[in-house]
Amino acid sequence: MIDLYYWPTPNGHKITIFLEEAALDYRIVPVNIGAGDQFKPDFLKIAPNNRMPAIIDPTPSDGGEPISVFESGAILLYLAEKTGLFLPNTLRGRKTVTEWLFWQMGGLGPMAGQNHHFSQYAPEKIPYAIARYVNETNRLYGVLDRQLRGREYIAGDYSIADMACYPWIVPYERQQQNLEDFPHLKRWFETMRDRPAVIRAYERGQPFSNTPTINDESRKILFGQTAASISQPGE
Repeated sequence: MIDLYYWPTPNGHKITIFLEEAALDYRIVPVNIGAGDQFKPDFLKIAPNNRMPAIIDPTPSDGGEPISVFESGAILLYLAEKTGLFLPNTLRGRKTVTEWLFWQMGGLGPMAGQNHHFSQYAPEKIPYAIARYVNETNRLYGVLDRQLRGREYIAGDYSIADMACYPWIVPYERQQQNLEDFPHLKRWFETMRDRPAVIRAYERGQPFSNTPTINDESRKILFGQTAASISQPGE
């Protein structure tokens, strides 16, 4: 059984979607990021960036010792290669899926995350920063909309690229985006939303969603960390 170190954020949802789609046995180990669980020494051993999600696979395909994986994109690739699911075997098909996976990791996720921060969480409203990230999120929605024109899923067939992108589109209203402006994206979004495994994945996160992630205390933990503030004793 895979241990999934998790909190119900877009990056956390990516992994539960895969695990539900692949019908893999897994156990959720909550990492309450608002309480600072991500900075505990035991978690640092498997996630050196102090960020969830992370997994421990007790039965890796090489038959060796349990293996840990951090970073949501790396976890999706690892699980796809382990199971042979949701990642094409062909050179060109794999190339396309990994392009869009990395596009999400390097573009959609970070830009939407900054959108969330400056629009929702920053202690002061900075109009330039809000406009910068709302507009860049809008541009990225347009890129994805064009890619989905004539395709059911991002790379043609359903893949880890779809699992990576969908959770970052779910909060589109908070990102100040209108799906009506992106008809191909909207159609794909509704298809993803209605997949039984996606529904189950979000249901798995529901028990943890009742705990507010952002409050006055958690702001001190989540925002403004430096190398000095997360260093471990003896380092």
